Amino acid sequence: MLSLNNLGVICISQALQHSPKLLAIRQCLSKASSRATLCNNSITFNSKGTRRHTGFRLLNESIVKHVSSLQRTFCTASVKLHCWNCGQSVEQTPAFFCLSCNFVQPPDERASYFLIMECDQTFALDTQRLQKTYLKLQRSLHPDNFSQKTVKEQEYSEYQSALVNKAYRTLLKPLSRGLYMLELNGMGIEEGTDAGADPLFLMELMEINQALEEAQSKEESAKIGASMKEKLKDLTEQIDASLHKGELQAAKALLAQMKYFANIEEKVKEKLSEPM
Repeated sequence: MLSLNNLGVICISQALQHSPKLLAIRQCLSKASSRATLCNNSITFNSKGTRRHTGFRLLNESIVKHVSSLQRTFCTASVKLHCWNCGQSVEQTPAFFCLSCNFVQPPDERASYFLIMECDQTFALDTQRLQKTYLKLQRSLHPDNFSQKTVKEQEYSEYQSALVNKAYRTLLKPLSRGLYMLELNGMGIEEGTDAGADPLFLMELMEINQALEEAQSKEESAKIGASMKEKLKDLTEQIDASLHKGELQAAKALLAQMKYFANIEEKVKEKLSEPM
């Protein structure tokens, strides 16, 4: 019986052999394999004369993330979907409609929010293009368009429309977009105050919150809000640079800071909406 890891390796090989567009990635895997030998459900590394058998734990963190990502991509790409109405093969991912009969399809769980919204998987995405894609998809998928269709079509349109809404809201703002990118890499930020956070940073947050609480005018609150916008802008640039370099731990730490400042910005908006 094949183990899950061996099955993943076979899946990668088959996908690479049948897709000439993936030649560059195939070459990249060849380079990675020169540093890691996959066999018997383990990976053996040579490092300073030592050999380690670690199952699927890699000595080189960048290699494990790359190989794991390719496993997910090619294994899901090799699965053939068929239209529930006419039975024709559905090649595109994600598939909103069957190209043969034009019937709406069920949501494709393999597709990331970036694929759904037709965006490059990058932190610095074009939000104007994102909005245009969102409006285009909702015009075709909105449940009102299927009020006279079958019950199954109505259900699928509701599911697809809700998924597009969620993808759009997630990718629209830098914080939720960055957190989602961490999630795609198997990482996340814990809820509540980070026990390992810099004490000076936590003190800064306390001082800002206190200043906002004691603000006696909208001008004072607006000044704090403007300061938060500047901090969030600076963090956005730093997070983009970290993710571009593949420095996920650095990006995670910066996103944790962004989460705090974004929370203060929301408090500022609430205070400005209240009568002074």
